[in-house]
Amino acid sequence: MSGTPHLSPRVPPPLGQRLKAEAERRGFALSGIAPATDANGFGRFADWLDKGYAGAMGYLHRHREERRHPRSILESVRSVLMVGMEYGGADPWDRGRPGRSSRPDQERPGRPRSQDGPTGRVAAYAAGPDYHRFLWDRLNDLSGWLEREVPGCTAAAVADTAPLLERDFARRAGLGWVGKNTLLIHPGRGSFFFLGAVLTDLELTPDEPFTGSHCGTCTACLDACPTDAFPEPGVLDARRCISYLTIELRGEIPVELRPGVGNWLYGCDVCQDVCPWNRKAAGLPVPFPHDPGLEWLDPVELLGLDEAAFRARFKKTSLWRNRRAGLLRNAAVVLGNVGDGRALPALERALSDDEVIREAAEWAIGRIRERSAESALATVRPPP
Repeated sequence: MSGTPHLSPRVPPPLGQRLKAEAERRGFALSGIAPATDANGFGRFADWLDKGYAGAMGYLHRHREERRHPRSILESVRSVLMVGMEYGGADPWDRGRPGRSSRPDQERPGRPRSQDGPTGRVAAYAAGPDYHRFLWDRLNDLSGWLEREVPGCTAAAVADTAPLLERDFARRAGLGWVGKNTLLIHPGRGSFFFLGAVLTDLELTPDEPFTGSHCGTCTACLDACPTDAFPEPGVLDARRCISYLTIELRGEIPVELRPGVGNWLYGCDVCQDVCPWNRKAAGLPVPFPHDPGLEWLDPVELLGLDEAAFRARFKKTSLWRNRRAGLLRNAAVVLGNVGDGRALPALERALSDDEVIREAAEWAIGRIRERSAESALATVRPPP
């Protein structure tokens, strides 16, 4: 007589595996676990600060030592879950095409202009809601899941603003390597993604770290940078970076760097756009909600915004970060680079605005009039 077959109890997957599955459910396509030890790249980070490459970002100096170990965020930390969420780059047709240039004297294909006339480009990550809140909501939800799953444990969710060397721990968690443009690159997902982390006092099984680099002899990102912001591969001089100049810098943009800003109104995607690894990521689903109305903005229209109008339009976006004075300063610089005489009335009105806006408007007016004079002179010169 045959007995009833014995059914073994179903063993749930390991906690780390379930945690990564929950991360994926919340839109994080990339996830990996690293042990909470000293950051391998802290020495390079400290040397970078000592060379002055951080520019006016004084907060990096103030919280320098806190980046040595993640215990500065969570004292009892033992494991770090690193996650990545795509936000998408340029148009998939255009993204990562080799041989392109984004220098201001060469037209670059890509996201279509939204209208005729002078327009300013916005980096892909900023063409939507403020990504900080978008990530924090999902990371806090993920850390809450972990604390419910293991009662008594502690978890802390962080993204961007915490003193954590995110790319260092992401590499150790197997998410990719740090490319020559200093960005984390995943072999199948490229580099257009946000990084976040959940720190916990649980001992989770770590993933294999990503070793080596797959940049090879390619220097596309270094060659394409309009302001030559890379003194050497893997080192960024933020003081020359368009993203720094248009977002972090509060005063006047150095005159010698303004032509390199081109028509970038907020941030820059050049070194990612030309990266061959981003061709592999073209067309992947992107959970981050884009706003087509933010991809290109009219600098002339921006110069007409007062504080109330600026707040109403940009308060819930990343563009709020550099406030009205910073964005309108950038708008004036873009107009000076584009060189369209139709912008002169708006620039002249800006001469009565905030000091940093006024100075940029004066420069732009001078550039436009200079080009106009050169053009007029060229038309009356006798043929050689």
